[in-house]
Amino acid sequence: MADIIQADFANRSHRDAVLSLLDAYSRDPMGGGEPLSDWTRANLLDEMARRPYIFSLLAMVDERPVGLANCIEGFSTFAARPLLNIHDIAVLPGFRGRGIGRALLAEAESIARSRGCCKMTLEVLQGNTTARSAYLSFGFKPYTLDDALGGAEFWHKYL
Repeated sequence: MADIIQADFANRSHRDAVLSLLDAYSRDPMGGGEPLSDWTRANLLDEMARRPYIFSLLAMVDERPVGLANCIEGFSTFAARPLLNIHDIAVLPGFRGRGIGRALLAEAESIARSRGCCKMTLEVLQGNTTARSAYLSFGFKPYTLDDALGGAEFWHKYL
């Protein structure tokens, strides 16, 4: 099993681990299939460190970083409470199927509860059946307000 730690953005080995794991995820088809840009690699950790509502969790196996969850606290206007978005979650291919993703989710949930969050959110590709199954088993479900109106969709617009 993995040890889950909160990354310290001032710690060089933690910074390297976050970048390395995020780059591996970015290169994976489920992360877009492209490496992180040089600009992102140069700026990401400093930008995250400036924002107290962002944190990263690292999954360590024998002191080796093998999993990552980047989390961002948001706010629910309907509940008037914070929420926690798991913006990125990834486990290196050779370590999948060992409960590491579940351990990252459990630690994120523990932190969300300690912050008084009303819910956790994440996004998942329709074709990522393994992740979808894992998230369902952890208690996540597609977001709907009214079944007659259908499920919510995640949209974006680049700026």
